[in-house]
Amino acid sequence: MPLTIADRLQIAARVLLTGRLPANKQPANLRTDIPAISPEEVAEIKTFFPADKFFIYGHARSGTTLLARLVRLHPDVHCNYQAHFFTRAPLLQALVADKEVGAWLSRRSNRWNHGRDLSPVVLRAAADYIMEREARPLGKRIVGDKSPSSLLDGEAVGLMHNIYPDGSLVFIVRDGRDTALSHRFQAFIDNPQSLSAEDASIRQAFASDPEPFLKGQRSVFSERGIRLAAQGWVRNLAETDRAGRDLYGERYFPLRYEDLLADPYSAMSRLWVFLGAGGQGEGKLEAAIRDEMGQNPDADWQQQKAQEIASPLQKGKQGSWREMFTGRDRQIFQEVAGQTLAEWGYESC
Repeated sequence: MPLTIADRLQIAARVLLTGRLPANKQPANLRTDIPAISPEEVAEIKTFFPADKFFIYGHARSGTTLLARLVRLHPDVHCNYQAHFFTRAPLLQALVADKEVGAWLSRRSNRWNHGRDLSPVVLRAAADYIMEREARPLGKRIVGDKSPSSLLDGEAVGLMHNIYPDGSLVFIVRDGRDTALSHRFQAFIDNPQSLSAEDASIRQAFASDPEPFLKGQRSVFSERGIRLAAQGWVRNLAETDRAGRDLYGERYFPLRYEDLLADPYSAMSRLWVFLGAGGQGEGKLEAAIRDEMGQNPDADWQQQKAQEIASPLQKGKQGSWREMFTGRDRQIFQEVAGQTLAEWGYESC
């Protein structure tokens, strides 16, 4: 039966929110059995692409971009942004997801595959090449990608592990209340055309008179919006942290955004040691971190894009929720996320 307009709109909304099609709407020609890379294949491919690999995950607006900018200051480390290999559809695996492609890579008459589906090797080689083609000219021996993981949560860790069981996972966490505010204003600035009528009305009211919002007298969230924001933050932290610890163990590095702001050089030093970067030029690195922390390209961009929204805000400020959350916002977020806030060392409302 052909899809109705209502069906298509519902599917489009799901893809927008989750990056995935509903299971019953997946195209029939897509594979669900792409194998994980084997230890032998990892060892072999590292002879071609020897750089150590890491991936920075985090809920949207948790400081992933800042962390990427800082980590690549080290002479051994390169990091770039948002390849979304494992964190956002169509995903790296889309390269081999077609059943006919899978049959080609695994058929017995294909003597190049040594009797095993070549799909994971193809995926690993593609991602390795994309990253190392930038790292090598810079003389960097450790290279990574930062991609926010709030669309696929813990699933993104499993997808990464299938191709990079030898990689390292860095997970940056920020107070969910500040994360929700930052993500809200990002939507106001970058995607006003996608707002609902209710959200567009809130945006217009903020642009006209921000003071009641900045003082917590009026909420920038609808009731449904603040609840969904809290639920998404809790899910991302719980699933990602659990999968990171289970699958990566000592190669998993959780880091709080607030700790990074409090002592950036100490936090980065620990991260560089974790990644296996040498302790080179400590004084120069500390100065470079101070300089980088004084810049905020995202704030500059938002000022250009929507000054009427961005100007009243302090980008990257810790604890903005204390001034801007209304009583209702605090109550809902505490109800949904109170346990998770406590587990990560964040004070209650």
